[in-house]
Amino acid sequence: MLEISNLALPLDAGLEGKQAEKLVRRAAARALNIPPNDITEIRLLKRSVDARKKHDVHFVATLGVELAGGVQAEAAAIEAAALRKGAANVKAHRPYEPLQVPQVGDSPQAQNEPRPIVVGTGPAGLFCALYLARAGLRPLVVERGAAVDERMAAVDAFNAGEPLDPHTNIQYGEGGAGTFSDGKLTTNIKSPWAQHVLHLFVEAGAPEEILWQAKPHIGTDLLVDIVRNIRKQIEQAGGEVRFNTQLTALHFENGHLTQAEITQPEPVTELVPASRVVLACGHSARDTFELVRDAGVRMEQKPFSVGVRIEHPQQLINRSQYGKAADHPALGAADYKLSMHLRPQKGEEQGRGVYTFCMCPGGEVVCAASEPEGVVVNGMSRFARDGQNANSALLVGVGPEDFDGEDPLAGIKLQRKMEQAAYRIAIAAGGEPYQAPAQTVGDFLAHQAGGPSKQVKPTYARGVAWCDLHECLPPFVARAMEQALPQLDRRLHGFADPQAVLTGVETRSSSPVRIVRGKNMQAQLAAASVSGCAQDEVLSTAQLAQAPASGGTQEQARAKTQAAPESSAASNRQPADVAALEPETGLYPCGEGAGYAGGIMSAACDGLRVASALVESLRLE
Repeated sequence: MLEISNLALPLDAGLEGKQAEKLVRRAAARALNIPPNDITEIRLLKRSVDARKKHDVHFVATLGVELAGGVQAEAAAIEAAALRKGAANVKAHRPYEPLQVPQVGDSPQAQNEPRPIVVGTGPAGLFCALYLARAGLRPLVVERGAAVDERMAAVDAFNAGEPLDPHTNIQYGEGGAGTFSDGKLTTNIKSPWAQHVLHLFVEAGAPEEILWQAKPHIGTDLLVDIVRNIRKQIEQAGGEVRFNTQLTALHFENGHLTQAEITQPEPVTELVPASRVVLACGHSARDTFELVRDAGVRMEQKPFSVGVRIEHPQQLINRSQYGKAADHPALGAADYKLSMHLRPQKGEEQGRGVYTFCMCPGGEVVCAASEPEGVVVNGMSRFARDGQNANSALLVGVGPEDFDGEDPLAGIKLQRKMEQAAYRIAIAAGGEPYQAPAQTVGDFLAHQAGGPSKQVKPTYARGVAWCDLHECLPPFVARAMEQALPQLDRRLHGFADPQAVLTGVETRSSSPVRIVRGKNMQAQLAAASVSGCAQDEVLSTAQLAQAPASGGTQEQARAKTQAAPESSAASNRQPADVAALEPETGLYPCGEGAGYAGGIMSAACDGLRVASALVESLRLE
């Protein structure tokens, strides 16, 4: 099969029916300079929208093409294309090679130690557990929240005004926080695991189109079934999943993990033998971070971002992005991604990054609180993306210099302060518990509480209270947003429309901590907890294991506020003798909560990567 890339297609080629098929066939034939009838099969491999010129919005596709002349005809087509000057590129197609999981369940080492424990059923935990189960290791998976059906009921009840369930909500429960999101499957990392994640999603019931979309997404309505199916696959492969079960303690002896304490309701506490625990707890598991710190595990403060959700009419975004083509049925709801780096404010050594994140076309702002008397917002879309509003996080980067103290968990203190302030000012403005503070962009820039938008009806389910968001945002965050909004409007017309709605606060965009891990994917203990290893050795290994910060460009602002995944980290730069210094603690920090991912795709990739390292260690021992 040939692969033709960078092929321009008209928008009508994205419709259903024979006419669209003819358009695609003709474009492929022109690229190959052959008659259309010489093509026997066409497969869509990738497709994106090129809207750089509003008068010429079109698709750019990569196609897999088979010719009637077989291998010889395809070789000739590649040779001929190399001699022609054209926009499209032609080469031999390399098909996907399915993920191969080594079988280690019967290995002597696996037989002589307890089964591994995976903590958390977000993308990192689910994909890690699936790999371990298929390797024959029968993992025990514990999740503090409920299974997805019970979780949906709890979220619906909270949205309707019922009390907050601190254990099962938008942050906790089967599928993790990503279950209630846009379900984006894009990532800035270049990981060899990414293609496997997409195929495993399809295997679990995701639509096959995610394999060829340039910006694939699933949506909350489909994710619910998909995460349930992944759990069933884990169980069918020999794993065990326990819901409403929380990790409450870790016990180490001589620097190695020996037991994990897990607690179920009533409460019922169980000490489980454990020599390998994958910690994939997610970015909101604050009490889990505390127990990890108190167990003597090395942690460090990590930059992250805070801000608000901004809502616009989806039609405004469509027109801004697609111009006259906005209503074409092949396009659907438009998205956007904006970022910039501000000049330093007074008292700052360097400017802050401001950017949009987790943009949800046709979506809604969701009630994402997980602690009493705190308001947190996030965004989600359904697969159809057919809501009236578009929303996105509008975030400002924060770092250790903004935290109060050197405690690794100091960033959580900043998050919690904002969330509780948002709760209080909404109540003070006449709102009900867990209603969110909201303000139009025009009123925010004018520093006045104001009133409802004349164009945008907020989608936050519990309702909003109109007040001044400056009262719950740190001053430097509010100033950065004030600076950025007019400038971002120049990049996306209407972004700073005075009637756009800001809803606060968004504080959970990524983890505020990093649990330091080495090249062996295992956590490190404080020097006092490590037997037979000098303190300076532990420190040097910890420093080498940290992912380097990303660059300083506008588009990299998000990378600076979350852990750079280790695919681009020092894991590939450490000298061979460093690995010998790394302690075998048996604790594997994993995914977004541990500080090594930011979003569904990178978290799932990290889950597979950690599982592979764990399995490989059993093969080598």
